Amino acid sequence: MALTKQARRLRVKKRVRKKISGTPERPRLSVFRSNKHIYGQLIDDEAGQTLVAFSTRNKEVAEQAAQANKSDQAEMVGKYLAQRCQDKGITQAVFDRNGYRYHGRIRRLAEAARKEGLKL
Repeated sequence: MALTKQARRLRVKKRVRKKISGTPERPRLSVFRSNKHIYGQLIDDEAGQTLVAFSTRNKEVAEQAAQANKSDQAEMVGKYLAQRCQDKGITQAVFDRNGYRYHGRIRRLAEAARKEGLKL
């Protein structure tokens, strides 16, 4: 029996999450991708708390994002997310691709965050 795309992604997600978790010193950068938007958040799994979050729905980039294609939107989110991390004093993170392939929008977000100085 063939799995749906979503079921396959959830299986991969569980497998990846067994191995990685966020700490206060090195939080987990979790990415979620919908058809319209992309979201990124840094999570401290020990405290169960989101430290920093940013998405294409934030007011700072909503207008720019409406004009750009989805890959460029992902790059914007990665850039702004990394800047917010630096404001909070976070320099390192563990990248959680959340079951998605490291390709396209997921990759652009991660590379933009790295370019802004976040070590993944």
